[in-house]
Amino acid sequence: MQVQLVSLGSVQIGPSSWRDATLRSMQRAQRLVRQTWTGRPRSAGFTQEVPSDSSAETCGDEIRQKGRGHRHVSVFRDRRSRPRTTGGTRMPLASFPPSSLREQCAAESVAVLGEYMRRVREVEAQLRRQAGNVVEERTKLEREQVHLEKTLRSIRTNLTINSRSSESRSRRPATTEMERDGADCLLELEKGELMELKQDLEAALKDTLRHLQVLGESSRKLLHCASERMRVLDLVPHRCSAEPNVSTAFSKPEPLSYFTPECKQVSESSSLAVSRSQLLRENIRRLLTGAITRQNAAHRSVNDGLVKKIAETISLQQSLTVMSAVTRQAMFRKQREVKFIRHSHDRAQGPECSSDVLSREKLDRPLVKVYQRHPGTQLPEASRLLQGSVAMKKRLQASEGELVRLQRSGLQLLKDLRGKTASAQVDASVVRMRREQVNKRAVPAFLQRGAC
Repeated sequence: MQVQLVSLGSVQIGPSSWRDATLRSMQRAQRLVRQTWTGRPRSAGFTQEVPSDSSAETCGDEIRQKGRGHRHVSVFRDRRSRPRTTGGTRMPLASFPPSSLREQCAAESVAVLGEYMRRVREVEAQLRRQAGNVVEERTKLEREQVHLEKTLRSIRTNLTINSRSSESRSRRPATTEMERDGADCLLELEKGELMELKQDLEAALKDTLRHLQVLGESSRKLLHCASERMRVLDLVPHRCSAEPNVSTAFSKPEPLSYFTPECKQVSESSSLAVSRSQLLRENIRRLLTGAITRQNAAHRSVNDGLVKKIAETISLQQSLTVMSAVTRQAMFRKQREVKFIRHSHDRAQGPECSSDVLSREKLDRPLVKVYQRHPGTQLPEASRLLQGSVAMKKRLQASEGELVRLQRSGLQLLKDLRGKTASAQVDASVVRMRREQVNKRAVPAFLQRGAC
């Protein structure tokens, strides 16, 4: 068999995989050389074209096709001026660390810390301003609490006065004066009004005390959060960068940021507590004004009723005095009349002893005996004396009965007059006591002016 000679320059002896692996290793080395070449610019905006792995095989094929007989590999040739296809990517190279890297890092850290501390200081200042607002609102609410307590004391005093008034009026001496009248009804109405006001004010006072506790707890939480935020401000000047009247809008709260969810929750809860406290103060002011108005109206109505009752009693007392005088005058006149009638009756009866009868009064005197010698000559003297005596006796009995009735009526009038006098004195003492015991200074002056 004849062997045919073949030129070695056109035949590949080694396997393709063996050669391709070497080419890929060379390309990786080329990329590393380009990336680590110290002679290139170090600007941050400079980018270097580096062939990707997908273009490495294409380059290997070109090398195999064009440079199979060359001993020097052309892959180390500088390709910066050659245009890249879509297979090439541009990767930014990191700038070479400068010699002042530590100073730059420290400056950046200081800037980050300063910004964080400034934000924390704003949050801390905002929390303290909010705490100040809460304390101010709590002080205002405490003033309203004092006004509530003063008004409650005034109402309790009025209840005591009402009870003493009813007790004093129950001690009226006359039985006829103990009947229930309009003044008693007014006292009961005043008591009911005062009890209702007392319950309303006590409920408002309980709400006030409870809200004062809420405001105090809110202030403590705000100061606690502010103190917790202030832990990172020991090396920062103690001045607030934000204006006191400017509301700082913070970003969304995060657990690890300068504005935490706890700070937001405490701030929102304190704002809600302050707004509720303002509404509560307005309600308390309206309640106090209305309570003082109703209290004064009830007090005046009772006083006016008692004064009117006293006026009516005095009017009746004057009428009783006049009628008692008229009755006494009639009684004295009747006494004189009875005396005269009794005297006339006694005169008509004659003397008690027959020896005291005068001769001219005897029915058997000589002149009458001479006259009666003729028949039918009877004198009516005896019958007329008898009839006159009977009539005078009846008249005397009637007059004595009238005198007794006049005396009883006079005594009744005097008794009624004494009862009316005592009743007027009791009512006058009650009115005087009510006017003396009511202390207007127990209620704030501005509330009294508003209630008038």
